[in-house]
Amino acid sequence: MSHRVVIAPLTAEAFAPFGDVIDCVGDPDKLINQGQCGRYHNRAALDFSDGRAGISLFNANPRSLPYQLQMVERHPEGSQAFIPMTHQSFLVIVAPDIAGQPGVPLAFCTAPGQAVNYHRGTWHGVLTPLQGPGLFAVVDRIGAGSNLEEHWFDTPYEVVP
Repeated sequence: MSHRVVIAPLTAEAFAPFGDVIDCVGDPDKLINQGQCGRYHNRAALDFSDGRAGISLFNANPRSLPYQLQMVERHPEGSQAFIPMTHQSFLVIVAPDIAGQPGVPLAFCTAPGQAVNYHRGTWHGVLTPLQGPGLFAVVDRIGAGSNLEEHWFDTPYEVVP
């Protein structure tokens, strides 16, 4: 038997303990490119213990709902931003840290045009697009040493709309 996690819309307030929502909400910070482009400046706080920021491309297979959450992971040495390269929604799963272990997960669904930046050390599910293509730019730490911890749940969670 699995536990249930109900998906909620992704908001900056609800996601704040886990990271940054990256989007174009409100007026741009300034207009650039001869007034033809709004710049929404510094929308995520990248945080690395060492190394440097790198940009990678991930091409993930879409998943379907209900989704079986069997494991979460975290990156203790650096934050990790997922920026979709399409206007498709994707599933964002996070869990609070309880004495070094993930607590009960929360699930969010992005609106088209939203991206996320997980704080360093945040437990999160794997990249979970709900439709194809699942193409993302990922900004994270490039450096020596391991930056991945995984936790497999004894009983999976069922993530439902």
